[in-house]
Amino acid sequence: MLHTSDNVPFLQTPEENFATISDFPYEPQFVDINGLRMSYVDEGPRNAPVVLMVHGMPTWSYLYRHMIATFLAAGFRCVAPDHIGFGRSDKVTDSSWYNIARHSANLRQLVESLDLSNITLVVQDWGGPTGLAQYATMPHRFSRLVILNTWLHHKEYEYSPGILQWIEQNKPGGIFRDNIPEKFNWGTLMAMSTQRVAPQDSLFAYLTGGTPTFPADALAVKNAYDAPFEGLGEAGVTGPRKFPLSIPVHDAEAGNAIAQEQHFAIVNSTSLPVHFVWGINDNVFTREWGMKWHSLIPHSTWHEVEGAHFLQDTHGNEIAAHVLSHM
Repeated sequence: MLHTSDNVPFLQTPEENFATISDFPYEPQFVDINGLRMSYVDEGPRNAPVVLMVHGMPTWSYLYRHMIATFLAAGFRCVAPDHIGFGRSDKVTDSSWYNIARHSANLRQLVESLDLSNITLVVQDWGGPTGLAQYATMPHRFSRLVILNTWLHHKEYEYSPGILQWIEQNKPGGIFRDNIPEKFNWGTLMAMSTQRVAPQDSLFAYLTGGTPTFPADALAVKNAYDAPFEGLGEAGVTGPRKFPLSIPVHDAEAGNAIAQEQHFAIVNSTSLPVHFVWGINDNVFTREWGMKWHSLIPHSTWHEVEGAHFLQDTHGNEIAAHVLSHM
């Protein structure tokens, strides 16, 4: 059912979509963003140090499930929001509503409404530009930065072939935008991207009219990442559609390019502890780029993971344990 708030049309995902997810027991909380519900997980003692975990595309707070469990066991308060358009948050159906400045402002409203402080910030993918914007504009609230595979736009940044290909694949007429059968969805992409199912058994099977096969663990992950969009149709995935087209090399205004460059300089001059944790098999944000960024912050640490782009999903316990070893 289509809703409207302040002339903004949006859909809401039925809560029953999430009923069968067995490894994410956290109840959603909601903050009001101009009449829209922004969902977030908030677990652990309210007076404990905070770990704020920010996701990218096409994921949601479920991506951090293993890390949340490990940090909670260590006594931390864990906050993991869902960007509007993702997870349990409302799904705005107007593509022009989405841009990186707005996503960043929404996160700021969440941080301020919860009055979070002593924050360890964990970011990956689009969580980098949106999450690091919080440190750049409210540095007094943060105590540590943990940077996974991500980036901040700046003039010297060389966009990898993987990023440029991703933009082309998601433009109108691109393979992920128009040329893959409807049944191939974000959950299938995540099962494939986390190497739980081979491309020939998933994507290629769809393309050739076959029937994909998923091992049990891949099917569980597929269903969890499908849950936010199940039954909402094309209008319900407007948010994920817009993220690839907001990469500044494609659209500087939607990507908040000027602010990203400013934030890059602020992050690089920080005196806070900074830990780079990098999945070295990522063709989007490569090891070479991660090492270069690490070198620009001389006191930062570097830890490699034999993982790809979504390393929280596959190596969450290892990442959290590594971060805890520095805290």
